[in-house]
Amino acid sequence: MAPSEVGFVGLGNMGMAMARRLPAAGYQVVGYDASPGIMREIAGLDGFTPAPGITGLGTDVVLLCLHDSDVVEHVLLTEGLLDSVPAGGMVIDMSSSDPARTRALAARADEEADVTLIDAPVSGGVSGARAGTLTIMVGGPPEAFELARPILTGIGKRVVHAGDVGAGHATKALNNLMSSANLIVASEALIAGRRFGLDPAVMLEIINGSTGRSGATENKWPQFVLTEKFDMGFTMRLTVKDIRLALGIEHATGTPSSVSEAVLAAWEAALSELPGNPDHSEIARWLDRG
Repeated sequence: MAPSEVGFVGLGNMGMAMARRLPAAGYQVVGYDASPGIMREIAGLDGFTPAPGITGLGTDVVLLCLHDSDVVEHVLLTEGLLDSVPAGGMVIDMSSSDPARTRALAARADEEADVTLIDAPVSGGVSGARAGTLTIMVGGPPEAFELARPILTGIGKRVVHAGDVGAGHATKALNNLMSSANLIVASEALIAGRRFGLDPAVMLEIINGSTGRSGATENKWPQFVLTEKFDMGFTMRLTVKDIRLALGIEHATGTPSSVSEAVLAAWEAALSELPGNPDHSEIARWLDRG
């Protein structure tokens, strides 16, 4: 493994914010993205080298920040990235993928290419990626986690070994289910309070020192709803995808899921009624229309 050089595939808003922290941690980044504009951008960045193609990274460690399992499998299997990783190398999937498919893909990578695939999704959003404050939840064998830890520490503040392969993706999906439920409930309560005549900013000051506080009240409402910016950088479409993944885990394990199903129904309704690809925080504005 070449500790000073890593490949990075998927340099959108989130991926670029994460990758840009690696040069300061001592890593040269060989980057690839399907967007020609992004490839031109990284050609001018210190610490970055644009790869000649998806199979031309030439690194023993490759990080992925892609949309979902469909894209991860397409990049690794159909486009041939997995076959281009040297035997004994590692793929770190930082996407929000399906944990069951991650386990199957890791087994295939090991058997067919002698490559270790681990999952390392993140929580904290684009702002957390830029600030280096992300929580990174890692699924994989302990020895693979130890090898990946120095790289991941360059990206995030908390790097936690969640368990075996797929554990990171499962934890991420369940976390996002909880986060999305918190935002809906907080929004309903704060909208009701405002309509009753309360000041939402004062409500938040009280709630954030009380038992009703959550990431929605401490971060999302103050930064993105009260300011009417609605620009968290995480889309509602991705929210729905992650809630569905979490529900799949609940169903597969026989866990009661009536509340989770109601949360999904609300997010699906909002996504269907709002134009374009709305930001995650737009759920508050959608609820306020009712």
